Amino acid sequence: MQPHANDRYKRIILMVLDSVGIGAAPDAHEFGDEGAHTLGHISARAGLRVPHMAELGLGLIEPLKTVPAVDKPRGFYGKMQEISRGKDTTTGHWEIVGLETKTPFRTFPNGFPDALIEEFSKRTHRPVIGNKPASGTEIIAELGEEQMKTGAWIVYTSADSVFQIAAHEAVIPLEELYRACMIARELTLNEPYAVVRVIARPYVGKPGHFERTSNRRDFSLKPPGKTVLDALVEGGYETIGVGKIEDIFAGVGIQRATHTTSNEHGVDVTLAYMEEDFTGLLFTNLVDFDSKYGHRRDPEGYRRALEAFDQRLPEIIERLRVDDLLIITADHGNDPYHHGTDHTREYVPLLVVDPVLYFRGDIGSSLGVRHTFADVAQTIAHNFKVERPIIGTSFLDEIRKRR
Repeated sequence: MQPHANDRYKRIILMVLDSVGIGAAPDAHEFGDEGAHTLGHISARAGLRVPHMAELGLGLIEPLKTVPAVDKPRGFYGKMQEISRGKDTTTGHWEIVGLETKTPFRTFPNGFPDALIEEFSKRTHRPVIGNKPASGTEIIAELGEEQMKTGAWIVYTSADSVFQIAAHEAVIPLEELYRACMIARELTLNEPYAVVRVIARPYVGKPGHFERTSNRRDFSLKPPGKTVLDALVEGGYETIGVGKIEDIFAGVGIQRATHTTSNEHGVDVTLAYMEEDFTGLLFTNLVDFDSKYGHRRDPEGYRRALEAFDQRLPEIIERLRVDDLLIITADHGNDPYHHGTDHTREYVPLLVVDPVLYFRGDIGSSLGVRHTFADVAQTIAHNFKVERPIIGTSFLDEIRKRR
């Protein structure tokens, strides 16, 4: 383990609030997302109350109707624009750790080619139904009963580069579903298919009352280049993933990981890791905002999830050590008031907490508009003095100079 120098943080806790965007990006029109504003619309129409994030400066990033712009923010605040050509989870997370995706991932707006479906069916010994872009809950409602009768796989995709397989846990065992996903992963690693993620979507229940379970698994492509996670490992630092982080990076650059079943569980696991004495990066994804509420266009559920996280935020801040740094951001938007059921191309918020400044009562300041998510990777690499990405600008000095 590398020794800790006095001019660096010993641990950085990076939390991604999956899909919590803060206003349409300048190129949103290229993605059909003009006017999208996840936090803005939830605040204005559902009445968002997040006093602890407001205290850090959330309401100073963008005007939010029910989130006050406080006079004395106790954190550093700003927003980040994505430069990668995409608005999905993988693209966003890869850019956060320093990789720009210049070519959009392959998508399948008309479903997957017959040759791929036939080979998948042959290798998994089950027929396939569905094979079209769809909302996960809607396609289960449509085809779940048929699956229960026939044992066929429900295969579907979305506006993202995903091959999703839904299976009723009482009809197809989880182990078989995961094996099928690994077969699909093998079949779609390269051209002409080259899908970024294969996702297991298990569910339970009866017709009219199906419900997806927390046994989802993602089988992702490996990042196509070196990330700050790799640089940390090479430098002798620890990297810990919470939630679907390990899946997003196909395990590359992640030394330890814990999968989680909900946002609450994700916060609990994060807090438990914060009790440990390690040096390096703790990287958490809280996915419920996206999977349970954004895609399902459920603004009330989204509001409640944001407020629930905000209520846990003091626990996270109180567990920070003197040489920790907390970074809270997102990977894309998913405005529950926007048309369709897909992600939205938005800026993402950036909130940073230095516990020494916070508990001393110092006033934070703006980090401005960051021109790539990779500013986070640059800051992490700058702090630990490891190889830095070729994109991004560190904001470490803007924080450290205030100590």
